[in-house]
Amino acid sequence: MQLGVFTPLLSGLTLEQTLAKLRALNITTIELGTGNYPGNAHCPLTLLDDPEALAEFQQTIAKADATICALSCHGNALHPNPARAAAAREVARKTILLAEKLNVPTVVDFSGCPGDSPTATHPNWVTCAWPPDYQDLLAWQWDYAVAPYWREHAQFAADHGVRIAIEMHPGFVVYSPETLLRLRDITGPAVGANLDPSHLFWQNIDPIAAVRILGDAIHHVHAKDTQLYPANLPRTGVLDTQPYTAERTRGWLFRTVGYGHDASWWKEFLSTLRLCNYNGSISIEHEDSLLSAEEGLTKAALFLNEILLREQPGTAWWV
Repeated sequence: MQLGVFTPLLSGLTLEQTLAKLRALNITTIELGTGNYPGNAHCPLTLLDDPEALAEFQQTIAKADATICALSCHGNALHPNPARAAAAREVARKTILLAEKLNVPTVVDFSGCPGDSPTATHPNWVTCAWPPDYQDLLAWQWDYAVAPYWREHAQFAADHGVRIAIEMHPGFVVYSPETLLRLRDITGPAVGANLDPSHLFWQNIDPIAAVRILGDAIHHVHAKDTQLYPANLPRTGVLDTQPYTAERTRGWLFRTVGYGHDASWWKEFLSTLRLCNYNGSISIEHEDSLLSAEEGLTKAALFLNEILLREQPGTAWWV
């Protein structure tokens, strides 16, 4: 496994500055945003239409002795607002084409979430099985919005030699191993999981058990933690809609790795990934509102580099 970074947290730096900073932290592979929610600070899709800029971009990566582990375009291609859906879909398609040009195997995305009918204006995420209206709504969403788009989009990715890693995130139709595997059954193996344990912790899904459930459906992994606050959970529950800046009263917060679960947990998580034949990148993502990007990145890199070094097959434990 190789430690990487999802670079939006360094969007204030140039690509060259970002690569130099990461090299100092013993990180040589990067996940780059191309648009939609992550933005495109380091990897604009205009590279597709500018051979000279594309060549310069590739030279910058090569000069730093770095690689790109994934391109990311997290968006809502199923948004009931046609303009927003079309914009997200265009970014997703162009990201696949750019991944093909760059020989990057994986594109990370969200599954999206439609509304409750063809005339809806906002997404409608179903969180319970009853009253019966919700079962009807789920059937409509999957049959008439999710399946048609994802069958076509997954085939487009496969035709261009790219696989899609869906980030399981509440608020979208794929938020759990069960829903990820449901989408994979519809699309085939071009679609798999971006396993971000932070999104599973607060749903009370054990990420280590999820690794065993997903197996070879894991295409990419994010390194981000979650801290649960038992004093607040009886009041808020896990479906806490307070803003992330309400740190004192939320039931949980996204944290830098090691601040929600200790090294023994992360060792077991990474070992289970290896046991299930995942040998891809572990991409640090920073969304910890209690630590600056500088603090979060540095602490995460030191924490995970130590574990990954010790977890390498054939490496003595004292190295």
